[in-house]
Amino acid sequence: MKRAIVLSPVGSVLVGCFVFMTLAGNAAPQSKPAISKASFGTADGKQVEIYTLSNKNGMDARIMTYGGTVVSLRVPDKNGKLGDVVLGYDSLADYQRATFYFGALIGRYGNRIAKGKFSLDGKEYSLAINNGANHLHGGPKGFDKVVWTAKSSVQPDGPHLELTYLSRDGEEGYPGNLNVKVVYSLTENNELKIEYSATTDKPTVVNLTHHSYFNLSGAGNGEILAHELMINADRFTPTDSGSIPNGELQSVKGTPFDFTRPTAIGARIDQTDEQLKFGNGYDHNFVLNKKPGELSLAATVFESGTGRAMEVFTTEPGLQFYSGNFLDGSIKGKNRENYSKRSGFCLEAQHFPDSPNEPTFPTTILRPGQKYSQTTVYRFSAR
Repeated sequence: MKRAIVLSPVGSVLVGCFVFMTLAGNAAPQSKPAISKASFGTADGKQVEIYTLSNKNGMDARIMTYGGTVVSLRVPDKNGKLGDVVLGYDSLADYQRATFYFGALIGRYGNRIAKGKFSLDGKEYSLAINNGANHLHGGPKGFDKVVWTAKSSVQPDGPHLELTYLSRDGEEGYPGNLNVKVVYSLTENNELKIEYSATTDKPTVVNLTHHSYFNLSGAGNGEILAHELMINADRFTPTDSGSIPNGELQSVKGTPFDFTRPTAIGARIDQTDEQLKFGNGYDHNFVLNKKPGELSLAATVFESGTGRAMEVFTTEPGLQFYSGNFLDGSIKGKNRENYSKRSGFCLEAQHFPDSPNEPTFPTTILRPGQKYSQTTVYRFSAR
């Protein structure tokens, strides 16, 4: 039992109640959307809270202020049964120790920057090195390892959770004070919508993304190799052995990276291919077929056993597909389940890796007076 505060859809009445949350099983659909919060411990001397967003269909998302992390996401299957489709942990301590970024907001820069260095306006900046010789996902203490400030409400389109964070000048080596806002909303169309924005007082680089590991058969329910994936991309960015792009935009045609039609994730994952060898499977950025800044379909995923389907829409130019290659079975996740190799996949909407060092890639530079923004939507259904 945890003491929780529940906001009515009108937003003007606060009702104290006791709520017991489970991570799986059925839940009766609610007549109205709602949002509640509960304590989840402390980090860096700050209170960490979990917010539960629920829609009228019974779907719910639990999101904590530590790392802006999606702790669970319960989605109905073809029989209406709810199941948690994201990997994660039961305790805050596990998230604090973890290096897999389960469900987290990623920043300042999602993905890799070669050798942790980039130049901006003639000045070289050195970032923390935390992935071989490179910088990954904002450094050892990126946005996934800080406590965000939360504000919740219920809007006409569903419950909203607004998270804000001030990343100070010099944090992990990045220039400028960066004010970041991320709004999670759970819509009546069974969409988890994520809207990002940021402003800076000095020129800097920004590339924010979300890092949930999905398994549409349910977290802890085996591999994701039979999931059918479509990525709306005719090209991808090949890398070196350290997963740094070589600057090319290569056609997917005739390669194991061709997901332009729905294809089982495992159909070609073990082929003898240099790029698959570098990533130990799929861990690559796909160049989406889209106009700059438009919100459009990036990917679809279908799992036949449960009938669950997921569509990904984004305004971003790229999508990192990661097939959970470095999960090794030693990780104790929710309900003490072992997360084995390829038991979850990530679809991270983003700008391209190492863009600050690749002038032909879409720019990630943000200057004072400009506003960074991106929107990504994960829409769920069943058939």
